[in-house]
Amino acid sequence: PAGLKWSFTAPLEAEQKFVVINADEGEPGTFKDRLIMEGDPHKMLEGTMLAAYAVGASKAYVYIRGEYKLCIARLQRAINQAKEYGLLGDNILGSGFNLDVEIKIGAGAYVCGEETALIESMEGNRGIPRNKPPYPGQKGVWQYPTVVNNVETIANVPAIVTNGAEWFKKIGTEQSPGTKVYTILGSVAVPGLCEADMGTTLRTIINTYGGGMRQGKKFKAALIGGAAGVFLGEEKLDLKMDFYNLQEYKAVLGSGAILVIDDSYNILDVLESVIRFFRHESCGKCIPCRNGNEQLYATLREIKKGIDVADNLDKMILLADAMQKTSFCALGQSLLLPVKTAIELFPEDFTNYCNQNQR
Repeated sequence: PAGLKWSFTAPLEAEQKFVVINADEGEPGTFKDRLIMEGDPHKMLEGTMLAAYAVGASKAYVYIRGEYKLCIARLQRAINQAKEYGLLGDNILGSGFNLDVEIKIGAGAYVCGEETALIESMEGNRGIPRNKPPYPGQKGVWQYPTVVNNVETIANVPAIVTNGAEWFKKIGTEQSPGTKVYTILGSVAVPGLCEADMGTTLRTIINTYGGGMRQGKKFKAALIGGAAGVFLGEEKLDLKMDFYNLQEYKAVLGSGAILVIDDSYNILDVLESVIRFFRHESCGKCIPCRNGNEQLYATLREIKKGIDVADNLDKMILLADAMQKTSFCALGQSLLLPVKTAIELFPEDFTNYCNQNQR
């Protein structure tokens, strides 16, 4: 997919081309990009240089969330060091290739993780998604051809160029080669980050890298892919965590976040937290997302009070489905996954909520 994206921009004739690194990372429970940038900013910087060289861009921006103070400091230091070594600037290593890299600091809007909203924010506008087409590959930053990639993708580029595509394809699965950086949090003994082969099972990630369940708690569910992801129950613990295997189950890998939930939690409370987040982060551009999130949240609050539970559960799925079909961008389109999987997998958590909380 990254190569396909680059192929749209590389052949275009333009007076200016850009590469933009999406380091906004606003997905709840996701901190992989932060640790990649803090741990080895030069790796990401080298990947940025290679991407710019491949598509013919002479300017690159790293759009990074403002809360990532240490990332910003280390990345700026890495940029300065690269300039000192002659790896950035004009006529790099006598090649005739010019590249300047600049950091752009975001203001914490979740929707700016969407590439066109990110570009709008970079240009000094309100961060709301653009109409597509045209796509950024043809008309992006200031209407010039622009490649937008995330930190993890770009950080993989130097190793692939050094070792070759065949080496990379030996790792992971046939359809999803390489590794994936997962963030594990919630009811595990050792929350944190791991890099594992694509296709590693959910059970292995929890038990081997997460140290198993915390304090002997029993596994209930995992919310994978961030807030816009899906709930998976115990029967899916041996599911392979890669793009294509998850696609078969209408699940998503997303940002690689895995929130592990034990049986002391009610899924309704977790879903309420997810909907509250989306309600807060909706940019308000389109009515389905702006009003839909409000209605979902209000309906869930009614369910918590025991009001028309069965009808309201149907209403939530109907609302989320309408949002998925009519919202302008992925923010509004994403609620169907967590809403539907939570209700279908754990209906008793919703129907018995009042009884459970009165014990």
